[in-house]
Amino acid sequence: MTSRRGFLAGLFAASSWPALSWADAGNPAFLAAAKEPDGAYALFGLSAEGADLFRIPLPARGHAATAHPTAPEAVAFARRPGTFALVIDCVSGALIQRLEAPQGRHFYGHGAFLQDGDLLCTSENEIETGEGRIGLWSRSKGYARIGELASGGIGPHDIKALPSDALVIANGGIRTHPDHGRDKLNIPTMRPNLTYLDAAGQIAEQIELDPALHQNSLRHLALGPDGLVAFALQWEGDTTEVPPLLGLHRRGEPARLLSADLSEQIAMKGYAGSIAVDHANECVAITSPKGGRVHLFGFDGTFRDSIRRADVCGIGAGAEGFVATDGLGGILALSGGAVHPLAARPRAWDNHLIAI
Repeated sequence: MTSRRGFLAGLFAASSWPALSWADAGNPAFLAAAKEPDGAYALFGLSAEGADLFRIPLPARGHAATAHPTAPEAVAFARRPGTFALVIDCVSGALIQRLEAPQGRHFYGHGAFLQDGDLLCTSENEIETGEGRIGLWSRSKGYARIGELASGGIGPHDIKALPSDALVIANGGIRTHPDHGRDKLNIPTMRPNLTYLDAAGQIAEQIELDPALHQNSLRHLALGPDGLVAFALQWEGDTTEVPPLLGLHRRGEPARLLSADLSEQIAMKGYAGSIAVDHANECVAITSPKGGRVHLFGFDGTFRDSIRRADVCGIGAGAEGFVATDGLGGILALSGGAVHPLAARPRAWDNHLIAI
């Protein structure tokens, strides 16, 4: 029988073990969900060169993931209107916890960590009212649900952590209901916005687009330097119109909406699927799988380049420019206005390539 002293000594020894880091998971550069040839779904950890570092099965189609800031843990989210999120040990591949959206809620596919990684925030729909919610989950309590906040709008999609435990939220403005699958139920009356919540969960600032653009849904976010927030848009209005698909915002200033040359803007087909920021080159990229385009803009708002690639969507900042994924299995480095293949996999990459 173990003595009390021996038991306490064992606890001390266990507590003194070094905490695992992302290095223990092979230092993955990116996370990406994919559909495999047999129809199965999985989350992959990828190296900077596009090599597979780990594969974790998903019960259904994934969307995005979020990485813990220090521990080798990732949370993989179901595609809207899914109700599962998987917390994964990226060293062992083990499932740490399966999170289920509470009764009357569904996830929107994105999340973010606050409080040095102890608080997971998830974008959600309150199904009965259509109001957006941000779910709060405590990592130190085994990812227990501990509360929720109002998102400040309808259809919160992407969310990002800001300094001092603030959040920025892309409220897409689109109401959904699981009984109607992925149908969009309020297109004529939608009102998207960009909302900033302070550490107390109160609205600190909110930006709406010009009323003529009320059908331009804010969907995905990327963070630049000095408080810059970049947001990607998806047009739900008249298909003959050519709206801007990228916005830049800093607190206390009006949003700047950016467009490419007319022919290139038309080619995007009203849809920006993913967004990323390259700090070193002061550049923002948006992708359009519908248009087979990647558009690059400078932080100053200038249109820099267009890169063509069929079914391109996932994008993240790499060591030397952007890395993108496509629905044909390609992993691509984008630089100098050209595509440089890094790897090809027998799978269809999903919408997002999440840089760690």
